[in-house]
Amino acid sequence: MRKKSLKLRSFVTIGMLSSISFVLMLLNFPLPWFPVFLQIDFSDIPALIAAITMGPVAGILVELMKNVLDWIFTGAPEGIPVGHIANFVTGISFVIPAYYIYKKFPSVKGLIGGLVISTFIMSLGMAVLNYFAFLPMYTYLLGMPEFNMYETIILGILPFNIVKGIILLVIATMVYRTMRVWIENQRAQFLA
Repeated sequence: MRKKSLKLRSFVTIGMLSSISFVLMLLNFPLPWFPVFLQIDFSDIPALIAAITMGPVAGILVELMKNVLDWIFTGAPEGIPVGHIANFVTGISFVIPAYYIYKKFPSVKGLIGGLVISTFIMSLGMAVLNYFAFLPMYTYLLGMPEFNMYETIILGILPFNIVKGIILLVIATMVYRTMRVWIENQRAQFLA
């Protein structure tokens, strides 16, 4: 009975964190120094909370559900969710490394260390993926004009993801310090 109740609670918690993540994704904004299609949002924070309290699958599910909800409610150019797929991969590359490092070192320092490493993994990984996959998908599938991909990645995407990672690190640390007791209680129940 307890296992069934815990499973139901995890589904409800993942659903709740996904909807919070979706709302946070709607509150996105550009930074003045970067290309306008790069937007800052705080929607990876609920996915991070899901991962560190219930495991990596929960974090991935929150990332997936927020992007599916955003695609349904806000749409995508030509109906092709290239940006949503990129956001999903970006979120996973930020949340999952932080989870594994925090799992090994469950403390504020462990979380900060995990988020620093996650920022570098996300930034470098998305630079490579944008060069080989996402930017070519934008130009080919969505008919966007050709542009200098190398310059866009080196001067736009790479520094943007570093700045985004630093901002998320600061916010996640503040949230963690505020919710530390709750997070530890949830980890004890879900990851026992």
